[in-house]
Amino acid sequence: MDGEGRVRRAATRPPEVTEKTFYGTPGFHAAGRIFARPHEEPGVLVCGRPDPEDKKILLRSGPEKLFPTDHYRGHASVPVRLDRVDDGEPAEFLAEAWKTRAPKRSRP
Repeated sequence: MDGEGRVRRAATRPPEVTEKTFYGTPGFHAAGRIFARPHEEPGVLVCGRPDPEDKKILLRSGPEKLFPTDHYRGHASVPVRLDRVDDGEPAEFLAEAWKTRAPKRSRP
C-alpha cells in the first residue's frame, strides 16, 4: 500500500472520523473537527498539536521529520515529512492528533 493509503487507513481507524475536502486536500475530522490533512507539498502530512509546548518539543526532537512553516507558526498544527519518519510514526502522529480533537466519549 502506498504512503497515502497508509495515512488514510491510519487516519480513519479511530471512531467518529470523517474525511472531507479541506483546502483542496482530504481533511480528516474527529466529530467534525479537523485533526490532520495532507499538505499541498507532496509527502507532507499536517497533524494537529494543540499544546504549544508539545509542539515545541516535537520540533526540537526531529527537525528533519517535523518542521515549522510561516503558515503554521503560532498554529496548533505541525507538518511532518513522511519520507523521513519511521513506518509506524505517521499512525502515532495521527492517533495523537485525533485524541486532541475527538470528543471525550470517543477517547480510550
